[in-house]
Amino acid sequence: MNPLGKGKILVTGGAGFIGSALVWALNRLNVDNILVSDILGEDEKWRNLAPLRFDDYVSAETLLESLDKDVAALQEIRWIFHLGACSNTTERDAGYLLENNYRYSQLLAEWAVKHNARFVYASSAATYGDGAKGMSDDETKLESLRPLNAYGYSKQVFDLYVKRRGLLSRLVGLKYFNVFGPNEWHKGEMRSLVSKAFDQVRNRGSISLFRSNDPKFKDGEQKRDFLYVKDAVDMTIHLAVTRSANGIFNVGSGRAESWLSLAEAVFKAVDKPVKIEFIDMPEAIGRNYQNFTEADIKKLRAVGYLGPSFALEDAVRDYVRNYLISGRHLDPAWENDLSEKTGRTQD
Repeated sequence: MNPLGKGKILVTGGAGFIGSALVWALNRLNVDNILVSDILGEDEKWRNLAPLRFDDYVSAETLLESLDKDVAALQEIRWIFHLGACSNTTERDAGYLLENNYRYSQLLAEWAVKHNARFVYASSAATYGDGAKGMSDDETKLESLRPLNAYGYSKQVFDLYVKRRGLLSRLVGLKYFNVFGPNEWHKGEMRSLVSKAFDQVRNRGSISLFRSNDPKFKDGEQKRDFLYVKDAVDMTIHLAVTRSANGIFNVGSGRAESWLSLAEAVFKAVDKPVKIEFIDMPEAIGRNYQNFTEADIKKLRAVGYLGPSFALEDAVRDYVRNYLISGRHLDPAWENDLSEKTGRTQD
């Protein structure tokens, strides 16, 4: 069943990690009237799109020009999932980040409001900084948040813009926590620990974790809210189609897990003995490091979301055994075929 009804769907960042997973999830709902937008360079990110069904592709630059000219071909768009951004948390060029993550978002949001399109955009848990102000998606607390890096700041600036312009009742912002899963292979050092740890176990039989830089946390006991990408896109679609869901929402599991627990799940998924080594945290990472994140998802629950479907260990097992070992990308045709053969689905 197609919960989005008629009208074209624009997915920016559609070749990226969460963007391509969203297209995969829409395809699983028999939705393919999708306009994908991205910046395709030489990193072969296009491979994420190869198994997916969509109607058309437009570069991010061309899309921006088309919005500015109010091109008639875009009038069919009724849904915008704005997931395109520079997501490098170590990027230090704040001007570049603001142009990509703030200004582009601003132009898309204004176009969506003008043309009555449902606008769903990616914010980030990085806006919460060290968590001193809590991690509640209560919008009255937005001004008090202090991100630790320029990436988080670029997301925070747009959240504040939406609030100042009175748009919180007309769109959905998604504060993604630590999302991991298939189709993140192209992200290099920004890949999840699961992806990097799998390579480490395969190549040398051990996993490296950072030593703690905070006396409140033992080595490996720093905690994050880890969320499988299949749950992340399920939450994204739920919030998009639930018309009473407006404003900014945390998108996380609601449960903090340690890096040790994540590493141990990888070893279990590959049937290898646990062997963990601790290394010093680089200074560039340490000064902006979040030692604890946990999404408050009461607001998500209040609009009828019952998931997530995957516990951490189950998510890691699915990712490792069905994607990392085989080198697969998310592919609705393969997953449907597997479901028919085994009587179960992958999500």
